[in-house]
Amino acid sequence: MFSILFGNMALAQKYSSKTGKVTFEASVPLFEDVFAQDNNNTVILNSDTGEIASVSAVKNFHFKVKLMEEHFNESYAETAKYPKTTFKGKIQGFDKTKLSANPQKYTIQGTLNFHGVDKAVSSIATISMKDGKIYMEGGFVARPADFRVTIPKMVMKKVAENVNVEYNYTLVKQ
Repeated sequence: MFSILFGNMALAQKYSSKTGKVTFEASVPLFEDVFAQDNNNTVILNSDTGEIASVSAVKNFHFKVKLMEEHFNESYAETAKYPKTTFKGKIQGFDKTKLSANPQKYTIQGTLNFHGVDKAVSSIATISMKDGKIYMEGGFVARPADFRVTIPKMVMKKVAENVNVEYNYTLVKQ
């Protein structure tokens, strides 16, 4: 996967993680929480250029309620047909030499692929560096309709139109 995304990174300085945390929440007040988490998101950063990519197996998103997780995988995300979600983008104005333990805000722009649909995404991330590791956290909003995810009418009012996606990475030098 990453060889496709970063074919020209052989000589680049890379940082990565296979234990990135990504969550999404689509809860609506007065209804059951719609919240899932993946603790195995893989991410790679080219610290020379600010290019970043990540991939998650969609089945790695776990819910508190197993039935909700089953419906998500079978009906909404259709994980048998679309097993992965990917992001490929660039951290705007990224300069590794300016990173410190004091977190700085950056904008990340790129393309999120979910449910077979590519969509431009912009995210504000807080990035810092301590003990040789790069720490990154941020979030963005995604709309299921933008990714051709159909919410059945009987549960439509129980799922938010805007899904809050958050990520938290600790990247180590490769």
